[in-house]
Amino acid sequence: MKRLFISFEGIEGTGKTIQSKLLYEYLIKKGFKTLLTEEPGGTRIGRTIRDLLLSVDHIEMKPLTELLLYNASRIQHIQEVILPAIKKGVVVITDRFTDSTVAYQGYGRGIELHLINTIEKIVTGGLKPDITILLDLDVEIGLKRNKGINKKDRIELEDITFHKCVKNGYHTIAAKEPERVHVIDASKSIEHIHRSITKIVVDFLS
Repeated sequence: MKRLFISFEGIEGTGKTIQSKLLYEYLIKKGFKTLLTEEPGGTRIGRTIRDLLLSVDHIEMKPLTELLLYNASRIQHIQEVILPAIKKGVVVITDRFTDSTVAYQGYGRGIELHLINTIEKIVTGGLKPDITILLDLDVEIGLKRNKGINKKDRIELEDITFHKCVKNGYHTIAAKEPERVHVIDASKSIEHIHRSITKIVVDFLS
């Protein structure tokens, strides 16, 4: 089987966690050895960094600090989890990867994309997902969804302008790499979205 590394991306409240889990369960049932992981996190060190990044107690965090912490978590994630699994022929699914950094810290925070891309090359060694599922949703709807389930972190506390910049960033990424990034309407039902995603994955494998 060809290598299969899949990332899920999107603004807040798009259902990435649900859909990545559904795809994981689908592939397991089909007999594929599959790993489901997330960013920031995925490792012991990564989870500690995640707590720092998302805590509402750290609203004074500077954009560059944020950028470097996300990448520190990613180094651990790639070296401890992702690469070893890929080398064993395991399908890897991650809830967020490098596109999140470009969208949030680049287009959202305004950090120069050249700097972000330079750090990314060092951290990833050129590793990119084979398929990226970009779940697309209106910003207001996404934030309202998360508010409805009492989900709150430092990123979600940003104003609506920030989240719209992130959304626009994702669309820019998708326009540049249409073969890798597949945009899915996240306003549809969970079942409809899942079917759309599995078709993309099955088509890639075949």
